[in-house]
Amino acid sequence: MSPHALLLETLETNACRFRLVEHPSAGKSVEVALARGTEVGQGAKALICSSTHTDGSVQFVLAVLAADRKLSTSQLAEHLGAKKIRLVSADKANELTGCVVGAIPPFSFNEELKLVADPELFERYSEIAFNAGRLDRSIILNSNDYLRVARPVLTKIAEQ
Repeated sequence: MSPHALLLETLETNACRFRLVEHPSAGKSVEVALARGTEVGQGAKALICSSTHTDGSVQFVLAVLAADRKLSTSQLAEHLGAKKIRLVSADKANELTGCVVGAIPPFSFNEELKLVADPELFERYSEIAFNAGRLDRSIILNSNDYLRVARPVLTKIAEQ
């Protein structure tokens, strides 16, 4: 099942309040927000990172934050007890999610990916928006439904 189909099935099965929006493919958060009709900050930016620990082990993380914020690798490292955080390659992100970079939704369907989200996104917006496993489709989802279904670990990982 494609990531797009799996995402829709998950949202429908869990009675989530959402809208599917079709739009032209866009590469930047500002362009996608315009196409969706949402604020840039509503965008749930999903970044795939690797964390390296002092014992040499590596953990993969799906970090979710508002699209108008930057990832604080130091805060994420502190939360995970890691010595180093880095973004993975586009190929590795595709391998872990089945999606191209830019289309990754803020849901982890891979047990290798720990889901961590910055709570500010859900405090600022009652609905979040994100690409739905495809560059030409987005979902606008009730924030409480996202938290209920995705069950991310909530911790401060964003900086302005």
